[in-house]
Amino acid sequence: MTSIDNVILKSTNPFDNYRSVNFWQPQKQPEPVVESIHQDAIATIEETLDQVAQDHGTRTVMLQGDPGSGKTYLLGRLKKKLNHKAFFVYIKPFPQSDRIWQHILRYTVDSMIQVPEGQTDSQLMLWLKSLSAFTKHSLGARVLKDNFWELFTSDRKHFIKHLKKTYQQAGIYNVDNFFGVLHDLTDPELYISACQWLQGDDLSEESLKELGVKGSIDTEEAACETLANFGRISAETQPIVLCFDQLESIARLPDGSLDLQTLFSVATKIHDENKNFLVIISGCTDTWQNNEGRIDQSHKDRIDGEVELKSITLKEAESLLATRFSPLHRQASPKPDSSIYPLIQQFLAEEFKRGRTSPREALMFGRDVVQDYKKWLAGGKQGSFQPTKKNKTDGSDRQELLANFKLKWIEDFNKIQQRITKVRQESSPELIQMLQEVLTALQAEAIKTPLLTGTKFASYSLSYQIPGKPEGIGVVWTEDQNMGTFFHVMEACRKAIEQNLCQTLYLIRAEGVGNRNNKGYKRFTEIFTGSPHHRITPNPLSVQYLVAYYDLVKDAREGDFVIRGEPIGLKNLQALIRESEVLHDCPLLQDLGIVPGSPIKQPSPEPVKEFLFNFVITQQFLGRQTLIQNASSQFPDFDESTIDQLIDQLCQENKIQILDPRAKPKAQLVCLVPKAS
Repeated sequence: MTSIDNVILKSTNPFDNYRSVNFWQPQKQPEPVVESIHQDAIATIEETLDQVAQDHGTRTVMLQGDPGSGKTYLLGRLKKKLNHKAFFVYIKPFPQSDRIWQHILRYTVDSMIQVPEGQTDSQLMLWLKSLSAFTKHSLGARVLKDNFWELFTSDRKHFIKHLKKTYQQAGIYNVDNFFGVLHDLTDPELYISACQWLQGDDLSEESLKELGVKGSIDTEEAACETLANFGRISAETQPIVLCFDQLESIARLPDGSLDLQTLFSVATKIHDENKNFLVIISGCTDTWQNNEGRIDQSHKDRIDGEVELKSITLKEAESLLATRFSPLHRQASPKPDSSIYPLIQQFLAEEFKRGRTSPREALMFGRDVVQDYKKWLAGGKQGSFQPTKKNKTDGSDRQELLANFKLKWIEDFNKIQQRITKVRQESSPELIQMLQEVLTALQAEAIKTPLLTGTKFASYSLSYQIPGKPEGIGVVWTEDQNMGTFFHVMEACRKAIEQNLCQTLYLIRAEGVGNRNNKGYKRFTEIFTGSPHHRITPNPLSVQYLVAYYDLVKDAREGDFVIRGEPIGLKNLQALIRESEVLHDCPLLQDLGIVPGSPIKQPSPEPVKEFLFNFVITQQFLGRQTLIQNASSQFPDFDESTIDQLIDQLCQENKIQILDPRAKPKAQLVCLVPKAS
């Protein structure tokens, strides 16, 4: 039999990870749900969705709540609960106001190509197959209903003609190209290119020819109208739910304030002109209150409902804590009498004297109590257990904070490496925005956007200076495949150099630059051959570093980046990035001279040793086997026997110690070596 105290002592803290993300990102394990929490908010939004499904009129809901109230988590619950009767779209913060429609279209299609739980087809294919053009047909066709879909998809011209006839009153924009690309979704060889066209990628001439379209969706008007097409022909299908999240990271106005006016202008246009959408705008209560005066009353009038996430009761907090303790309790024999052991209701009542709290505060408190309880167990259970009040100002606390941050970085970075596999998964404006955030964190100077002023490609560019060096450095990042577009970008680069906007210009581009027959290639060679200007060919690894940091930036701005129970603001995050040096292995930043270059590294055990040491710092006490398993999951190239040897090395270096070295390895406990008094 294994006592619950022994299980707690050997295990990792069950409250270490409580970060909600884009609901289409894969989760290592599903987040536990307490149905009663925010039940009224979910019911209100579901009722609104049902109204959209009934009359197909678009509606807008404003979702508000304090940091830690569970806004992003609630969006995930909505998707999980209601995905059977609506298509769900998660839209990240838009980086440029003048490209907002292109941004929305991109992430609408990006979400629509995701496969819902329990389905084999993507949302996009489910939407296409549910169009009235394919579900309502003549009696003669009904006899052939099993072959009805194949009947139309086998002939492209017939497919387009049938949709044009069915939706002749809908006013479809770019009708032949749009319906033609919908047909190409049914061809496995063209599916990817068709999705890229729909989301607004600037495709190569060859890809456009394969799809039979004249050009890409490369203007705000075209993106706006293409998004509207989804509503114009989907009156018989399920609604599409557009979820706008993390408002603190949207584009800003020249005075530094959030450009909520542009966002709500878009929401109004969707509300008034598009059918079958539910728009959910999720933001912090303070963000809404501080900026409400900047939004025209006409846009506020289009908000059909406001949903505020309120604090939760202590009973609900207890249920939430119980979901985290449950996996530990299942390992114990006998099982504890209380579902929140080692907590008790008295602890909750003393900590939250108002009788209410937020989900995050409850989880943070659970983490602190478990850490205290581990110390109490390892110390021989002196006296009765009582949680301690936290005083987080000493130097040793900074070491623990940094250790926690490095562990979190490794965990998040590993997830992003699985998610980001191509440079072009992010748009050029987003890549530039991410690079700008990194440059700011690493204390580059005179950062300005854009470099290419007054051009269509302004959002592809920025400039900065390296501290101590007077020359200006320009960066242009374009992954557009179309060689005509590439030529125009090169022309903009030429003009920037002629105007002496920078002394060194970097072109970042993973895509090809054409051949001698292309005007863009000729201009490229003139600028970037035998001159102070350079081309950098980025790899997915560089983008993974940028995305990993930017995800943390968004959380920090929202008040949702939490380490060791503490919300970490943007300034503190930037300090941790510099102190930890986790970005120093980013090839792109090395090429740009932002961080020191380093030779190609062979697989080294040092990062694994650092992970082991940091993990012990954050957990204080845990089982040796638990430590090995966690390291193995983050560093799969190292086998458990090698990791076990690294633990021994840390013991020999007097950094950690085994509390019971005579016990069998699986029964041993690991902790830090106490500091000399």
